[in-house]
Amino acid sequence: QVQLVESGGGLVQAGESLRLSCAASAIFFSINAMGWYRQAPGKQRELVATITSDGSTNYADSVKGRFTVSRDNAKNTVYLQMNSLKPEDTAVYYCNLRGKVSAFRIAMDYWGKGTLVTVSS
Repeated sequence: QVQLVESGGGLVQAGESLRLSCAASAIFFSINAMGWYRQAPGKQRELVATITSDGSTNYADSVKGRFTVSRDNAKNTVYLQMNSLKPEDTAVYYCNLRGKVSAFRIAMDYWGKGTLVTVSS
């Protein structure tokens, strides 16, 4: 059973930093991409940042220049360094992994349970 375990959320003041981590418990045949999404109260889940196996990254416009996504392929772990946090960054942050658990399976999306980030003004 695939599990994604997130850590690093918490309460910070505006302008401060946090680093989120997400580790996948299973061994994957291949991983297309890992990344982070977030969902604020009353809003839909939105992409924050993703990174492919070859290191290509994609960011939401609202976090460009402030957030950095990285990964450790050997550990199946993805990180999100969040700097200059703003109150509007307050949300539950979800880890995502798209990959295959074997050569005979299609690529699927796996999700963590989420970690709460609260930024006070």
